Amino acid sequence: MKTSTLALLMTAALPAAAQAPARVSAAEKAAAERIRAEGLRADIRFLASDALEGRGPGSRGDELARLYIAARMEALGLAPAGADSSFFQPFELVGVRSRQTSPTVATKGAETLELGGHDAILFAGNEAPESRLSGAEVVFVGYGITAPEFAWDDFKGADLKGKVLVFLNNDPEDDPKLFAGRTRLYYGRYDYKFEQAALQGAAAAFLIHTEASAGYGWQVVETGWAGEKFRLPGSTRPRVPIKAWISEGATQRLFSLAGQNLAALVAAAQKRDFKPVPLGVTLDAAIRNEVRRQQTANVIGKLAGSDPRLSAEAVLYTAHHDHLGIASNAKPGEDAIYNGAHDNASGVAQMLAVAEAMKALPVAPKRSVLFAAVGVEEQGLLGSEYLAAHLPVPAGRLAANINIDGIQIFGRTRDLTMVGLGKSNLDDRIKALAAMQGRVVVPDQFPEKGFFYRSDQFNLARLGVPAAYFDNGTEVIGRPAGWGKERMAEYEEKHYHQVSDELRLEWNFDGALEDGRLCFYLGVQVANALRMPAWKPGDEFEAARKKALADAPPLTAPAAARP
Repeated sequence: MKTSTLALLMTAALPAAAQAPARVSAAEKAAAERIRAEGLRADIRFLASDALEGRGPGSRGDELARLYIAARMEALGLAPAGADSSFFQPFELVGVRSRQTSPTVATKGAETLELGGHDAILFAGNEAPESRLSGAEVVFVGYGITAPEFAWDDFKGADLKGKVLVFLNNDPEDDPKLFAGRTRLYYGRYDYKFEQAALQGAAAAFLIHTEASAGYGWQVVETGWAGEKFRLPGSTRPRVPIKAWISEGATQRLFSLAGQNLAALVAAAQKRDFKPVPLGVTLDAAIRNEVRRQQTANVIGKLAGSDPRLSAEAVLYTAHHDHLGIASNAKPGEDAIYNGAHDNASGVAQMLAVAEAMKALPVAPKRSVLFAAVGVEEQGLLGSEYLAAHLPVPAGRLAANINIDGIQIFGRTRDLTMVGLGKSNLDDRIKALAAMQGRVVVPDQFPEKGFFYRSDQFNLARLGVPAAYFDNGTEVIGRPAGWGKERMAEYEEKHYHQVSDELRLEWNFDGALEDGRLCFYLGVQVANALRMPAWKPGDEFEAARKKALADAPPLTAPAAARP
């Protein structure tokens, strides 16, 4: 998301050598033509239909989506790469549905403040039948970060056991030398905050929602966090008994009850010398939890590589197949199905189209190509977490992960946004391919939203696998300056994680075709390259990559292929 001025300036500033277009063969161009709007629309139409009931994890619609994707992979001629010679990689989920049984009430002396369901969303962090706060002291802990490399510790040894910790949902951004400035790191993610609260022995963790820090409005919290929550069983991650989001307005009222100024405390939290601030307020609340176990699966297909030695390595495409299911609080006659057409039926359709193009090549790429439709992304990237722990090939043999989460639906663009630009040498290939299409690659225009840590490539990157993850360009050809950015903002405000995310006649697939073909060309190039991609020196994932490469067994050609 960017302005036209920025795009023009960046285009002008790029040296000619950096914009030298890539070269692709006639066979690759012909194969890329198999990525067609009709195919994308057809796959999206089925996956986002009401019949699939929003593809909630473990639901009937989820199972239908998985069966459809597996059938499409089989029809394309991919080999099954899941468990037991099937396309499915099944895994179990623990689901917890929380229902608040007593209101959230803050007390200071004789004064009280009740927080309603539109003020705070509470849910269980563990599997206890009931979670309760009874006179628990509330403490503001700033960002709640412990980062020795930045000489940063928001807790300062305070005893926070049994307390309700209130966190800012981000990391400090005033100083570009700390926490990468405006670019959000993992320290700014909500799951990091919840884990920190658990490590401190807290009774609850409340995250302050602001649209700027979350990257979406409060309505997304209400739809995305109010239903059943899932986790992988056997997880060793620490868990806080109660997790919660609290709106900015409710936080201001809570801090006012405590005689504190939210803005002043936020300012204090920007500095290393910040210490936890007890608010002198206690909190009471109770939630009852229904716990169940159920099954879902990733769906994995494989195109075997043509090189006897390099085929043991692979390029991995991912796209999540799940969405939010059916709204539990819809009124009679209201639309209750979260169809998830853009997020992410469209990404699965794009991945299947790339697979079709790969199969159309007269000779398969040298390295193998894996296509994984992963589940439970919307609940904390759980499907890709399971995939990362149960890879079809060792992490050190994965050349790259190309993740697709949403497609361009507003038309062709002059730009392509790459989330994570500058992290790996995949940049050079991507810039050259974009130049071939007459486009320029621009960095994430909202780095403070932490998009790199919010989709499935993150779990692969944590294993050291170099990642390519794109966001939509916004300089839409034939439209006025700023039009694309306005459409993106409109989608986020009205349709992101809402029941209105449905396939629409006005969707323009021209840009999606260019993006899909770029993803295809990128996968072919990486699969045929002499060397696998690498993280830039000093990147946060470089050490994991070195370990993965060291742990991977050496490549050897099959006996029949040896001289």
